Amino acid sequence: MDADLAELLDSIGPRLRALRRDRGITLETLSTDTGISVSTLSRLESGRRRPTLDLLIPLARAHRVALDQLVTAPATGDPRVHLRPRSRERGSVLVPLTQYPGRVQVFKQVLSHREPRLVTHSGYEWLYVLAGRLRLILGEREITLRPGEVAEFDTGEPHWFGPADAEAVEILHLFGPHGDQAVVRTCPTAND
Repeated sequence: MDADLAELLDSIGPRLRALRRDRGITLETLSTDTGISVSTLSRLESGRRRPTLDLLIPLARAHRVALDQLVTAPATGDPRVHLRPRSRERGSVLVPLTQYPGRVQVFKQVLSHREPRLVTHSGYEWLYVLAGRLRLILGEREITLRPGEVAEFDTGEPHWFGPADAEAVEILHLFGPHGDQAVVRTCPTAND
């Protein structure tokens, strides 16, 4: 077996373990979902068993990911980006659109109802409402945003955002280190 193939196969076990843990499920639950024994799943995750298609296909289905995400298939020239949604608290989903540590991060989020809890941290946020109504609390102020509306703020100010009513809200969310801000333009300037 060549070194590249061995490295690719060795990377599958830790990826399987991370997927399972991110979903917050046990080996027993995954075994029930896939029909693969707990001991086989454990050996796959630890790298003591080589993955085969008859094991990877049910695992990809159970984790709701494409098979090539489990094996990090070599690039094929396909320009599509394979996003990996992350479930959050009940009904909320976070989809990272960028992965550049230390730079502006972009997420698509679907937020379900949750109780407000003001937080502060270093950075700057920019929120764009795609669907639904977003409730934004900034210190003592409360704002409701509708589709197409944008808010931006320094995260050093106590803040919270979530659905304005019982319906989920879908947003684009940019977060950057302190000093990095998104520039919002609504119409071209004379210099464009």
